[in-house]
Amino acid sequence: MLKRLASFFTYLMKHYLPDAYLFAILLTFLSAVLALIFTPAGFMKLITSWGDGIYGIVAFAFQMILILVTGHCLALTPAVNRILVWVAGIGNTPIKGGMIVAFVTGICSLINWGFGLIVGGLLALQVAKKTPKADFPFLIASAYSGYVVWHMGLSGSIPLALATAKLPQNFIEKIWGVVTPVSQSIFQPFNVIPALLLVVTIPILMAMIHPKEDEIKTIPEDKLTELCGDCPHLEMPQNPTLAERIDHSYAINMIFGLMGLCYLYYHFSRKGFDLNLNIVIFIFFIVGVILHAKPVNYIKAVNTAIKGAGGIALQFPLYGGIQGLMVGTGLASVIAGWFVALSSPETFYMFQFWAAGIINMFIPSGGGQWAAQGPITMEAAKLMGAEPVRAAMMVAWGDQWTNMIQPFWALPLLGLASLSARDIMGYTTVTVIYSGVVMSIFALLIGFKVL
Repeated sequence: MLKRLASFFTYLMKHYLPDAYLFAILLTFLSAVLALIFTPAGFMKLITSWGDGIYGIVAFAFQMILILVTGHCLALTPAVNRILVWVAGIGNTPIKGGMIVAFVTGICSLINWGFGLIVGGLLALQVAKKTPKADFPFLIASAYSGYVVWHMGLSGSIPLALATAKLPQNFIEKIWGVVTPVSQSIFQPFNVIPALLLVVTIPILMAMIHPKEDEIKTIPEDKLTELCGDCPHLEMPQNPTLAERIDHSYAINMIFGLMGLCYLYYHFSRKGFDLNLNIVIFIFFIVGVILHAKPVNYIKAVNTAIKGAGGIALQFPLYGGIQGLMVGTGLASVIAGWFVALSSPETFYMFQFWAAGIINMFIPSGGGQWAAQGPITMEAAKLMGAEPVRAAMMVAWGDQWTNMIQPFWALPLLGLASLSARDIMGYTTVTVIYSGVVMSIFALLIGFKVL
């Protein structure tokens, strides 16, 4: 039955889901119409909020491009490439390949979302290279499905915000006057148990929805070689010029890399295990520089990796506009308020989870969504006598949940694989149904104080 369901959704997405760029434009139109209907904002308020949002996300969009490029460059180093090839060898059949990709992505996403997303995509490429009969969109969908647990992990933006004193987005501190360490959010049984359950069962789900033999879409070997790329290693020419000696200098590369390692030592010795977006980019960059050994090798790796960043550069600003529109007009607060009105003490957490899932379709950035929905959720939790940390984590769960049918975070993966959103969304729609059922059940168990 699940295979038929996946086939149905795959057919539906391929025939009716527009390109991710058009999806973002249509979502912009929908957000604008809803804002005009359900908020007092006028047309010019709508337009200015939208325009300010586009401008405001430019820095974040560039961070996403750097996550993709530096992560890809790291994977193109001989050392990391050998690890990916070895892991890919475990998935030596099409079904096992999808399972191992989903599992590894899930584990890595709990460590850090950027790391998980990039490793999952690159592992999928290596599995396709070692298993020519594997369905390529299915492998990329498996990688994206494993990503569904990221906000339950160490890099979750909402629990990290709650653990940071005097942060404007720490709404628990603003209302209750306390800072919440991650031991009370990420590492609590109510969060750990469903996270591990999803990491273990998503690979089984992918095995159950693997396409039939006559529906398999493989990738031509020449195209796969182009996507994977060989580990760049350029030999120094005979009778090199001074410039060429500098390009191939191991000493310059290692001194520069040592500077980066010194900075990382300083950062972690002063701030503990503080993994934020900028530090992840810096780690990918410095480790990649060192492992590529020569400056010219890293330059070649960047030229290979940058080809997959076009979708991010084009579409992230559009989602910044949607986020600005939702927050600036108050539409996000209106939608969150609907779910508060429907809630009872037992169903409060589940409805917050559902509300977050819907708002995430319009504001796919976890931090942006928390800024919009967080104050409403915290005030509602105070009125209903709910536990604020658990209420906040429901927003985190909802944010990660509908990513499976929102192309925004799939763009780095799709860029690596040279696919479109419609190629994988049929499979990830099944993932969103399954994971939604699991998290809804656990949200109800929290409401009834079982967890």
